[in-house]
Amino acid sequence: MVEVPDKIYVTNLAKKAREAARPLSLLPTRVKDEALVAMADRLEAKEDEILEANERDLEAIGKSQPTEANKDRVKEGVERVRLTSEAIQELAKGLRAIADLPDPVAEVTGVWRRPNGIQVSRVRVPIGVIGVISELGPKVTLDMVGLCLKSGNVCVIRLGADWMQTNLVIGKHLREAAEGVGVPVGALSFVERPERDAALELIRLPKCIDAIIPRGGAGLRKVVLEQSRVPVLCHDGGICFLYVDGDADLPLAQNMVVNSKVQQATAVNAIDTLLVHQSIARSLVPGLVRRLLDDFKVEVRGDPKTITLTGAVELSSYKSVKEATEEDWSRQFLTPVLAMKMVKDMDEALDHIAAHGPSNTASIVTRDYETAMRFSREVDASAVFVNASTRFHEGQELGIGPAVGYSTARLHIRGPVTLEDLTCQRYLVLGTGQLRQPHPVPTAYEDAIMLKRPS
Repeated sequence: MVEVPDKIYVTNLAKKAREAARPLSLLPTRVKDEALVAMADRLEAKEDEILEANERDLEAIGKSQPTEANKDRVKEGVERVRLTSEAIQELAKGLRAIADLPDPVAEVTGVWRRPNGIQVSRVRVPIGVIGVISELGPKVTLDMVGLCLKSGNVCVIRLGADWMQTNLVIGKHLREAAEGVGVPVGALSFVERPERDAALELIRLPKCIDAIIPRGGAGLRKVVLEQSRVPVLCHDGGICFLYVDGDADLPLAQNMVVNSKVQQATAVNAIDTLLVHQSIARSLVPGLVRRLLDDFKVEVRGDPKTITLTGAVELSSYKSVKEATEEDWSRQFLTPVLAMKMVKDMDEALDHIAAHGPSNTASIVTRDYETAMRFSREVDASAVFVNASTRFHEGQELGIGPAVGYSTARLHIRGPVTLEDLTCQRYLVLGTGQLRQPHPVPTAYEDAIMLKRPS
């Protein structure tokens, strides 16, 4: 059997996906919901097969890094990739939850009538074909496929390499279940090749793909943003900042920092930079740093003031605060690392956030209402929090449903990209035979008035 080159393979897959876009966009809500439920049922029915495929992925991780020096890394990788029966039940539950969401397609978001009698409406429609470059596991696969299907979009997803065997089996059953209840062939398409070239080809097909979503690390996002010929819908980038004001409740501030960083240090909405008003630094920082270093094993990188302030802190661990580099202030860590800086006032905090954005999330801890409201008005971020953990910056936690990722861009949507954000809006105009009339031609005197400029 002759192996088809990546370029031809991906192009053919994308063309079939494009052919499925129109029939999928016309699919009734009832059929889409039936497909999502059928996909959930199939996952549960094929649990043993999925777990067997997952074991093959786990074996591949062990074989790729067999040395004694890498055993901790292998163990970490195995635990990250491991899938359980409970996890499969959660995946199925997630699909059923998407089926229960209101269908955004054909929603009328505005209606008005013009003086000539025509009626103008603004209506939601699917974007079309959405390509996904994923380095992540089955949950991302299920969220992408489910939300794209519900919003009437074709999904072409390049699967995460570490979960390749697991995702292939899941993808096969998702596709069969969906097509069995009337979803067009090609509406759920999976790029079954882990090679980098296959991903690059997908982002170079603007005639077939309408939008790209990268889901993975900073390296993947950088490549997609620099090389894609297709608009990038969201990319999970941006820094998370937390500013502790001079009028903050200290126990609350300490708990806010710990929760925002420690609960899941690898999350997109975990804080990267902590800014502390210098008036309360001596009361807050030493105890906070001790908790972060000793209790939670978080590496703290500080500015000179932070290092000076914590230099005399007695730590039971061998760690101490390291000096932050200039690059650290603009880094999304996605690891147990936190950059910490003293600021003289909120103006300096706002300037720092503006200089080192884009900001995914910006949170303030304060007891002063005016300060909180000023921060919320002036800070440039996808989401702003007052006295609340940045970990709430997630579609489900905000009550807007599951998301395909985050956007820090200023176009289309900022923050979690949820179901209705996978649609765009077009105009529907209803008339009764109206003809556009020419506008009156201005006289020479009127022309002179309109062209006159102040001297």
